[in-house]
Amino acid sequence: MSLSYRWVIVAAGALMSCVAIGTMFSLAIFLEPMAIDTQWSRAGISSAMTLNFLVMGLGGFAWGAISDRFGARIVVAIGAVLLGLALVLASRAGSLLAFQITYGVLVGLAASAFFAPMIALTTGWFETNRGLAVSLVSAGMGVAPMTISPFARWLISAYEWRTAMFDIGIMAWVLLLPAVLLVRQPPKPAPAAAGSTPVAEGAGLTVGQALRSPQFIVLGLTFFACCAAHSGPIFHMVSYAMLCGVAPMAAVSIYSVEGLAGLGGRLLYGVLADRLGVKPVLIAGLVIQAIVIAAYLSISQLDQFYMLAVIFGATYGGVMPLYAVLAREYFGQRILGTVFGAATMLSSLGMALGPLAGGMVFDAYANYHWLFIGSALIGLGAAGIAIAFPPVPQRQFRTA
Repeated sequence: MSLSYRWVIVAAGALMSCVAIGTMFSLAIFLEPMAIDTQWSRAGISSAMTLNFLVMGLGGFAWGAISDRFGARIVVAIGAVLLGLALVLASRAGSLLAFQITYGVLVGLAASAFFAPMIALTTGWFETNRGLAVSLVSAGMGVAPMTISPFARWLISAYEWRTAMFDIGIMAWVLLLPAVLLVRQPPKPAPAAAGSTPVAEGAGLTVGQALRSPQFIVLGLTFFACCAAHSGPIFHMVSYAMLCGVAPMAAVSIYSVEGLAGLGGRLLYGVLADRLGVKPVLIAGLVIQAIVIAAYLSISQLDQFYMLAVIFGATYGGVMPLYAVLAREYFGQRILGTVFGAATMLSSLGMALGPLAGGMVFDAYANYHWLFIGSALIGLGAAGIAIAFPPVPQRQFRTA
């Protein structure tokens, strides 16, 4: 198979990440109308997103291990069927508990079937420009706020939240099931002359050895703290903007601006990582992220939200793909799905904190100030942990 097909893999992965993450994060758009219509608490509705990330973490680990053994196509096929089904069922939930189970558990399990397997698959197709390729796959997450979120807001305005969620579930099936057919395993490397095949330093490790290694511990802790820092501000940004007096559709547009900036940030950070190295680019991004989160405390106007959304979106969007590149460099391709799935599990635990914490903060104080203060401090902690990253291993060479 021609290596030019690798860009088809990138496109399919980007579409899958857009639909999966976009539908999951659309709960931020549903939060306000659901709370008004059902009288469910914001913390209760937000806890569905917390469940999303908890289940997504466990699911990412399991799906990554399955994709290492059976290939990515069967995993993403199951995820595509389950995602549409979960949204359709959630749209018919008659109680908060039923919604938390269908949306919180099933959507999280479905969404986790795409990220780690497709990222691992993509790294197998690329030896050069790997940082850019992984960034492009994850760029689908940046496209989601510009497409699915406004679409959800339009559907809610035109109909109501249950119809909107049902329609998005059908849309997930229509987009994802054909994309599954494009997924292929990377070609096996051709035999090479003695001493010419590069091998990552960790390629000979077992899964247990890799997960106990200092490289993985620092990788996982940084990923956890990074996601714990930005998850709350991302999820509650629309509600926070509306609380500051921004109109509902304009508030959603802030979310879209973050997504557009995240798309550019992924490309920028991916190229910089290929040229300057992953570690310094990651540390710089984490510091910028923490500063911008704190800056949200001092704004209230729409143009100010837009300005910070550009920086915030570019930064959190740009650093996220770098963890996969580091994992590939540390541990090689053979067990990457499992190892990166484990790292994703830790990141999902971090992502689970923000939505619930933000809902609890708002229910207690009727504002989000403590959410942004706590998130900024956690963000600085992520940068501090990242400084402890061991050097990316030098490539060794296997002789025939």
